[in-house]
This record gives sequence, structure tokens and C-alpha cells, in this order.
Amino acid sequence: MSDFPKTADVVVIGGGVVGTATAYYLAKSGRKNVHLVEKNTICSGSTGRCGAGIRAQWGLELNCLMALRCLETFEQLDEELGLPTGLNQGGYLLVAYQEHEWEQFKKNVVLQHKLGIDSEIFEDKKRAQEICPGVAVDDALGFTFYQRDGHADPFLTTFAFQEAAKRCGAKFHKFTEVTGIDMKDGKITGVKTNRGTIETECVVNCAGSWAAEIGNMVGLNIPVRPERHEIIITEPVDPGVCPPMLMSFSGNYYIQQRPHGSIIAGESPVHDQPGIDYTSTVTSPASIAKTILKLLPRAKNIRVVRQWAGRYEMTPDAAPVLGKTEIPGFWLATGFSGHGFMLGPVAGQIMTALLNGEKPPFDPTIMDYKRFERGEMIVEPNVV
Repeated sequence: MSDFPKTADVVVIGGGVVGTATAYYLAKSGRKNVHLVEKNTICSGSTGRCGAGIRAQWGLELNCLMALRCLETFEQLDEELGLPTGLNQGGYLLVAYQEHEWEQFKKNVVLQHKLGIDSEIFEDKKRAQEICPGVAVDDALGFTFYQRDGHADPFLTTFAFQEAAKRCGAKFHKFTEVTGIDMKDGKITGVKTNRGTIETECVVNCAGSWAAEIGNMVGLNIPVRPERHEIIITEPVDPGVCPPMLMSFSGNYYIQQRPHGSIIAGESPVHDQPGIDYTSTVTSPASIAKTILKLLPRAKNIRVVRQWAGRYEMTPDAAPVLGKTEIPGFWLATGFSGHGFMLGPVAGQIMTALLNGEKPPFDPTIMDYKRFERGEMIVEPNVV
């Protein structure tokens, strides 16, 4: 207990990629006495259960620009953090099956090209098979592809942020559950945990699926709800079965091949109960395996070796909530709706700039959590 802090300049709640990136950029900027608290272990929540995709192919300008900055960040992150992140830029091959989806893809590519994202758009199935050998997409209407897209390793990335943050002076506290937040005269004064109270005037809520619960501790209704997504992983197969991340919004799937050869694939259950539940179902592995076999016939007869479930922290418009609240010293970086890994680095950069009173790389004003009360939704057509 002797190493537990009594005071902190900033307390970051949540040990996923958003929290560790925020702690890193804060400490790197010169903020002293930065402490991150995590109720379990680092990367034990949504981050450690995700597909870790990174893509610039969006349909909203803000999302394109934020994702492009994240791509640029990831491309130099190994060198900056001094540890590998497992970045694999095999591209994203997006597949459209419905007319309205295909028409939206055409609009998306016009926007992407305007912003310097050199994505391809095509109907030629042979071109799709050049990118992803053996993929079976006879029923697809069209495709888009961007080579710089890809995926990284969620554990390597999060641990790299943690270690780099430690080198900059940040402290991390595992198995430290927040039980309350002290306030006086409407301002933050401390964070109560199962290990003691940390006196602080600044809290950054990066608690993912638990963000609403943390918000309740200060009387805020943060519109974030958990949504379960299930994943399977196969035994290793020959490299080259699925070089890009293969994804469809209407098809409700994403498939990737890890560097060691295993195939990871996921889907969103159509009917799910609210609440934070990491229990895997019996039906999802069969459903996901059926999708893999339909798209990648070469994967026939390979074994599924593990399955698990993760949680997206969903907002009403599937876009994050970032920035300050009406409570001085209480900040939000949550609601990433399945894209927290992709946007984690830029979220950390934004939060650091805001806390330091500097201009952030992107104005987070429209990502204010009060936008839902005002009816100002962020409409992104490319969400899965």
C-alpha cells in the first residue's frame, strides 16, 4: 500500500488503449504526477478483446481526418514508443452487397480523395481477388480498398503506451477500482478507490463500457451503453489467405489474418441484452465460421481454437464523446463505439492539449456529450 499515491495532478480512469495513450501524452507533455487506475489489469477490457483495425475509409470528413492522423501516428509509433505495436498495413477491403451501400461507397471515395486518402473503388471481382487471393465475392456489388489501412496488436500497442508513459513519469495502478468521486462546491477534489483516496482536481474518464457508471458518480448521465461483439480465432494457416482486413457493413463481418497465420473474425449479435457481459454464446462461432467459409473457401477444414466476446461502448450516433463537462476537472474520452483502438492515439493527443490549455489537433466541440440533448447527432454512414 505504500506505493499508492495520496495526490495526483491528473487521474486517468481506464487501462485500455485510450487511457494509456492519454497517460502517455500527458506525461510526455510535462505533466507531473499523472496516475492511471484500472480495476483489473492493463488491456483486460474492450481493447484486449478487439480486432484492432485501423482504417481511413470513412464517410464523414472529421472521421477521415482523425483516422488519417491515427494512421500517421501508428506508422511512427514503434520508433516513438521504443516498442513494437504489431502494425500490419495490409489494407482494408470493404465489400458492398446492397445498392444503397454501394452508392454510399462512391460518395465516400470522393470525400476521401479530396482529403488525400488515395482509396480505390472498383466492381472488378478479379481485382478483389488480387488483393485477397481466393476470396469468394460473387454476390458483391463493389469494393473499396486503401493500402495504408490495416491492424495492429492491441496488447503490444497498449503495453507500449504504458511503458513509454512510465518512462515519462506516469504511474499505473492495477486492481484499483474506482468506488466514488469526491466533490466540493461542484468541483472534483478526489477519486475514491478500493485502495484508498487520491486527492486530485482533474479526472479523465476513459473507462469504456464503465464510463456511464463513472459519470453517475458525479451526477452526469453519459449516454454510453455496452454492446457485445463476438470473435473467433482459428489455428494458423498458410500466410496469404486473407492479407487485407476484409469487412462489410451490411454483411456484418470483419475478417483478418494475423502475422502468424491465424484467422480472426467477428460479428455483432443481432439480438443482445444490455449490460457488461463477456460471455460467449454457442451460436456465434458457427455463424462466424459459416461466414469465413463462404468468403474464404481455402479456409475449409481449419479448426477454431478459441472464441471470446468483447464490448463496444456505444453512443446514440456511434461517435465518441470527447472533452470537458459542466463539472470543472471532469473530462470525457469514451463512447468510441468499436473504434477506440483506431482512434486511441488521437484521443490521447486531443485530451492532452485540452488539459494543457492548448489547441488540440481537432476541435472536439461537436463531440460534446450534450449534443444528444441538443439533437446534434454526428452521422457517419460507415459504421460496423
